[in-house]
Amino acid sequence: MARRIARWLGIAALVIGYPLLAHYTNESAHGGNLGALVSIAPVVLIALVLAWRSHRRFIVLGVLALLCVALWAGWPALMNHYGLVYWLQHVGIQLILFMTFGRTLIAGRQPLCTRFAEAVHAPLTPQHEIYARQVTVAWTLFFAAMALASTVLFFLTPLATWSVFANFLTLPLVVLMFIAEYWVRKRVLPDMRQTHILDAVRAFRNTPARPR
Repeated sequence: MARRIARWLGIAALVIGYPLLAHYTNESAHGGNLGALVSIAPVVLIALVLAWRSHRRFIVLGVLALLCVALWAGWPALMNHYGLVYWLQHVGIQLILFMTFGRTLIAGRQPLCTRFAEAVHAPLTPQHEIYARQVTVAWTLFFAAMALASTVLFFLTPLATWSVFANFLTLPLVVLMFIAEYWVRKRVLPDMRQTHILDAVRAFRNTPARPR
């Protein structure tokens, strides 16, 4: 129990603390070293985890060490352009999510939200299937809009302005999207049993993928 609490506290501290620290470096006139360090920290940590879990652990770790040497050699340039790293991370996540939802809309594939809905409410009615596809389209457009907004703000406004959007508005906008979808679903499908989002996630994880 104590370990679980500590884990959730650590996650909460990371979710809150990292955006605050990133925004501080973006609005500070003297954030060079700290900004460079904070901007690359997630990439380095993820790379270390993936390398450690690799079947060729020591080879991958060796390559990663060489990349760190190259990173050290280019540190002055990184200090002057760390904002670009922040932007690449943010827009990269939005584009990954955009492709995750969008590729399931290709003919012959099952829309992602349909799979979520089917995992909880199967069998789906034709109306529910149509609605789930429309929700998949909505999420695809949402993440495309987020990537576009991030890019426009990054290149056309001060870095601090973009940072407010990326660090403090992204998560609330996602939550607002969930709330809006729930509100619409209750009106479009009033007879459907309403469930918690975690129920869908658990069912989705326990449902084997199958081609459509």
